[in-house]
Amino acid sequence: MKDAIDRVIGVIDENGVIIACSELVKIGEIRQGVRDELSYTSDVITNGGYTYRSMTNGPKTEYIVFVEGEDKMAEKMSKLLAVSLCNIKNLYDEKYDKGLFIKNIILDNILPSDIYLKSKELHFSTEESRIVFLVKFFGKTDVMPFEMLQNMFPDKSKDYVISVGEHDIVLVKELKPGTEMKKIEEIADNIAATLSTEFYTKVAIGISTVVDNIKDLAKAYQEAQVALEVGKVFETEKNIISYENLGIGRLIYQLPTTLCEMFLQEVFKKGRLESLDRETLMTIQCFF
Repeated sequence: MKDAIDRVIGVIDENGVIIACSELVKIGEIRQGVRDELSYTSDVITNGGYTYRSMTNGPKTEYIVFVEGEDKMAEKMSKLLAVSLCNIKNLYDEKYDKGLFIKNIILDNILPSDIYLKSKELHFSTEESRIVFLVKFFGKTDVMPFEMLQNMFPDKSKDYVISVGEHDIVLVKELKPGTEMKKIEEIADNIAATLSTEFYTKVAIGISTVVDNIKDLAKAYQEAQVALEVGKVFETEKNIISYENLGIGRLIYQLPTTLCEMFLQEVFKKGRLESLDRETLMTIQCFF
């Protein structure tokens, strides 16, 4: 860009510091006053012989570009700079977005061989203990489900909050080795209680088993899904269901339907159930 533009150009970061400039000696200078002025006015201002423009649209200005001059040409150049640098930043953020990487793993959108290559590129630890919580939201709420969970787990280097549907949010959480299931269920209880008291939102949470390798996160996500599905059938009173504690329900749920139907026809031959007396039916009812 320096070769294409015969004026001084640069970028200011969120702290008001010049982090890139075609005139190298300016790097490190502070322009906090410009940041403050831009946050109160429009997305472009002129100040001290330079034109400044917000690089990102929205409530929070992360970066500001500047061009030498206060004329119309400087204004046009600042606009081109903002657009091109914004595109570069978005591509970079997407390429190095760990959350997107985790999402691709759990949804099986990445080849196993590529997982390790991408992990290396992102400096991502592959051999950590992690667990998957699948949080299903019921009813409508003013606050976005994703934002609710993101605020509860702000450590983006260890906990990843991922949206997998309009009402389904996945939390991939890093654990200390040897963390007991009781402690994990407490985390789920805390999520459900917070969402219920602060946002009046009911949720059901499926919990996977603990996995020690990043490639097993897809399996863990499937376990959390199965936990919710089986829980819907066998654990109707509970809103937090762990895959580890599904017991025989998991076995029955995973049997082919035709096999179950054959078993029922074999055990309950025609007329058998109807021929039972009232007392036996009551006993069966109480037992189950």
